[in-house]
Amino acid sequence: MEALVRASVALRRAARRGLAVATIAGLSGLLVADTVAPFAHPVLLLSGLCWAAVLTWCCVRRFRAKEADSWSDFELGALGVVATYGLLARAGGLAGPLYPVIYVLVAVVCTFARPVPAALVLAMLLLLEGSIRYAALAELALAPLLIHAAFLATFAVQNLVFLRIEVARIRVRGRARFEAELVRVRDAARSYRLLGSLEGPSSRVPARSGEDERLARSSVEEIHQAVLFALDLLRQSLGLHTALLVWQNEAGTHARISELSSAADDVAEGPFLSGDGVIGAVLVRRASVVLDGLKPSYKLPYYKGPCPVRTVCGVPVMEHGQPRGVLLVDRVDDRRFSPVDEQTLDFAARYMARAIQNERVFVQLERAKVEQGKLYRAAEALGAALTEADVLEAGVKSAREVALFDFAAVTLFDPAAKSHEVRAVSGEGCEALLGAHFPHNASLCSMVVQNRHALPYKGEFDPAHQVLFAKKLHAPAMPSMLVLPLLVHERALGTLVLGAKRKSAFGDAVRPTLEVLARHMAVSLANARMVKTLEGLATTDGLTGLLNKRAMLDIASDKVAAAVRFARHLSVLVVDIDFFKNVNDLHGHDVGDLVIQGLGEILRRAKRTTDAVARFGGEEFVVICEETDAKGAMLLAERVRKEVEGRVFATQSGPLKVTCSVGAATFPEAGRDWEALFKAADAALYASKRGGRNRSTAWGTLRKTSAA
Repeated sequence: MEALVRASVALRRAARRGLAVATIAGLSGLLVADTVAPFAHPVLLLSGLCWAAVLTWCCVRRFRAKEADSWSDFELGALGVVATYGLLARAGGLAGPLYPVIYVLVAVVCTFARPVPAALVLAMLLLLEGSIRYAALAELALAPLLIHAAFLATFAVQNLVFLRIEVARIRVRGRARFEAELVRVRDAARSYRLLGSLEGPSSRVPARSGEDERLARSSVEEIHQAVLFALDLLRQSLGLHTALLVWQNEAGTHARISELSSAADDVAEGPFLSGDGVIGAVLVRRASVVLDGLKPSYKLPYYKGPCPVRTVCGVPVMEHGQPRGVLLVDRVDDRRFSPVDEQTLDFAARYMARAIQNERVFVQLERAKVEQGKLYRAAEALGAALTEADVLEAGVKSAREVALFDFAAVTLFDPAAKSHEVRAVSGEGCEALLGAHFPHNASLCSMVVQNRHALPYKGEFDPAHQVLFAKKLHAPAMPSMLVLPLLVHERALGTLVLGAKRKSAFGDAVRPTLEVLARHMAVSLANARMVKTLEGLATTDGLTGLLNKRAMLDIASDKVAAAVRFARHLSVLVVDIDFFKNVNDLHGHDVGDLVIQGLGEILRRAKRTTDAVARFGGEEFVVICEETDAKGAMLLAERVRKEVEGRVFATQSGPLKVTCSVGAATFPEAGRDWEALFKAADAALYASKRGGRNRSTAWGTLRKTSAA
């Protein structure tokens, strides 16, 4: 059936593709015939409508597709060829004045189509033109056609090659300009202290910091707009030739123009040495500097040629008492800056510094909001996890929102055994590490558990001198590794291990958030363990470890329903210790508990994986056996009875032997619901008690006896 469906789909796809090709072939044949003997106008009109319909269908199919394919390119190019030669047939033929339109068509096809469909369109063009020359013009010589084909092929190849080269050149230039602009914005953001200095000067930024990059670019743009507004205002109000802000780099060694407003065209952007010229004088004095009477020979660092101005004033831009930049203004005329002008410039410098500080605070608030959002989502996911596996999965998934890493593992510590276990792992080497145990040694994981502090320092891992788990338990060698403790009330449950192939992946920007996430993960892990413990207490008997009555009733309903649905046998055994009250009265309840535990062990060993055993109350036990008929139930009952009979319990008053009685009932003979089955098995048990105890009785045998 599947092969038939595939064949049908392939046939329909071929029919859809063949429709356009068949139409193109038919129109080409009509075009050749029309050149030999022109058709009447109705035939031409019908052919034109058919061509327009196929063209519309191909265009709609092309634009609806997510990606253009080569076949669509060929169809559209071939339809263009048919239309072009149809136009030439009505405008003077192949020797007419519109024949160069063919070269325009070839250029368009080579520009927008892929190389293979473009070559196919060119071949069809030559085939159609050859057919027209042979049929209509009776040209039998191949030389003109071959020469024409050579010219068309050369034109097509040149157009294709030059176009691809130009596109590649534009892409390379665009990528270079984009990278340069990105570096410039990043350097500006770092100099404004919008980005952390720990990211380094590299132009390659980790993908995790994309949010910080976008936020920093936005803040840099806001700063430039505010500074440019102030510079334009100063230039217009004070009659300035140039007004610019020079800002120092992070190290304070160089400075470059951050923003300027000038009537000059020969302004140098920098960088300039921070200690040279008027810039150095302002930074050293930390006060405004005014220079007047300047000559063309005087060298101002921000002008490339001779000095075009006669008066210069520089005002420091201060941050926390330290000069971070210089506001420089100048005039072409020899008009000294008055104290009022200097005061205005000082106000403008303070405004610029305040604008930068405001954006810095805004970036910090936005970054904090983003981190809080990540922690909120992580807490929500961890809070919804009720099992240990779900907690580990949610923790690692939440950590990926905070930092990018290539390796993750979670280890849990057993203080009683003094050992660690790798409970979850993701990334390289996960198959060999999952479930591995290692002792409490001098590894990073052990030291993190012992000291309750993240290691290694700054997340820099040296696999040659540092051991992550154990010497024989090899972890992937990565330059960045961070081991976080899973702490609950200062007690380490284990560690969260993250590794990355790039350096400085776990810097100060992400480590605090990861530490908070690890604490959330530890609390959720402790809660999951508590939930598991409570579930165990609610469903198991504390003395024997078997199911309790409530859990058995839940399981019994499901097993009986499955037996009804699939028409399978199901047997119920009720086991009771004979004269158990005498055991408690003569030997004490401690010995009675020992006897109950012994019977529980015997039943646990005797049951299959699909069977269920529960302590129903006191000395009474219930066994549910799936797919077991009456004969199989009696075999199991006898095996249990004989093993109990042969068991010797050691007591203070000497060895003790007990016996048990068993009653068995089977679905559907004994009943079709749990109440009926249990009642039948309980009746068989009482029959065993009345018959002398230490015996097994099937409900079917009891029914036959009653009938007799």
